[in-house]
Amino acid sequence: MPINNLLSVSFFAVALVTTSAPAAAQQDTGTTGDEIRIGNIMPYTGPMAAFATIGRTEAAFFERVNERGGINGRKIKFISVDDSSNPREAAAQTRRLVEQENVLLMFGSFGTPGNLAVRQYLNEKKVPQLFVASGDEEWAHPKSFPWTMGWQPAFRTEGRVFANYIQVAYPDRKIAVLWENDEFGRDLFRGLREGLGDTADLIVADIAFDVSDNSADSQLEILKDSGAEILVFNGAPAIAARAIRRAAELDWHPVFLLNNASASIASALRPAGLQNAVGVISTAFLKDAGDTMWREDPAIKEWTAFMDKYYPDGDKDDGYALYGYAAAETLVQVLIQCGGDLSRENIMRLGGVAEGIPKLDRAARHRGRYRPFGFPSDRADAAGAVRRQCVAADRRRNRERVHQTSRQQLNSCPASLVYKVRSWLPK
Repeated sequence: MPINNLLSVSFFAVALVTTSAPAAAQQDTGTTGDEIRIGNIMPYTGPMAAFATIGRTEAAFFERVNERGGINGRKIKFISVDDSSNPREAAAQTRRLVEQENVLLMFGSFGTPGNLAVRQYLNEKKVPQLFVASGDEEWAHPKSFPWTMGWQPAFRTEGRVFANYIQVAYPDRKIAVLWENDEFGRDLFRGLREGLGDTADLIVADIAFDVSDNSADSQLEILKDSGAEILVFNGAPAIAARAIRRAAELDWHPVFLLNNASASIASALRPAGLQNAVGVISTAFLKDAGDTMWREDPAIKEWTAFMDKYYPDGDKDDGYALYGYAAAETLVQVLIQCGGDLSRENIMRLGGVAEGIPKLDRAARHRGRYRPFGFPSDRADAAGAVRRQCVAADRRRNRERVHQTSRQQLNSCPASLVYKVRSWLPK
């Protein structure tokens, strides 16, 4: 099954290459002659329930794979369970999946705290903790935790991209930051400060909130009073929606930079009121099904057909449905490349590096060897192999200003990944 290039950056963890099955097929617990058992933890309930779309989309994707014959003749049994965003529950459920359900690997489990809670256990058991659904840099320690591997760009990198964008488009503007008080929030805030460098003193106010908070009203009032002209939001979709709506109610209209995890029409912008979200700027590393530039893209067309048939209750405006599809497609490609050798060692080997990706995005056209985000070969932090990003300022109030900026300036941020910066307009 070909990889369909849903990603708008150099995002593939694996490439379309062929491997020949060994004479004697190898397999570990979690694999039988006709089944591959895959474990997954998702917040189907609780404060992070908006992200459960990822797990539902992955389940639908594997249903399609099974309908088409499975992986080298084996059907996927995807066992996805709820942890309500509770690390203790994540640990208990992961142990159950490994020790009772006998899964071959853990795939795409959501969130930083829950994955950190089970990382040591899974590495001691030598069970792949593959393509973690978190941008924390903790998944980038292959020497210490060789059985853990990330997938998406780093939160810290996203902060650096925001910093670069501010320096290019809004130099000398005062900045306020509203951030989630956990690893996720701290990483992006740290990247923002690093990216701003000597101009970090432009941050005139920052306030943290807990993931369990039901309101950001008081925080928004304080940040408005700071005199900031730019607001960087870093948190979950529910609070993002409230923050966007509250800023409008306060008649405060800063440049609103919204983190990628909350850049969902379905989960954040629509609940905020689309009229309030006009001009909100976010980052993206996946193609956007709602963007006219991708309307005729073959991969987006295939994804749309998939949603219609296999996930008809899903919302095509929900970016997490794209995320789940792309992550599941990556895992399936790894398993296909494993051929008859479905040992855990071989899965990690092929998940970690691949050769010959035939087609990449329009922003970065590197060739050769690739690794998934969060599992680098030669860097201790997010700055490393690829030192560029593309600021695409289409449909933005300051479009002319950004487009007149030199390419050298746009590519000057020491970020290791490529993001697209986009501005949201109502449909």
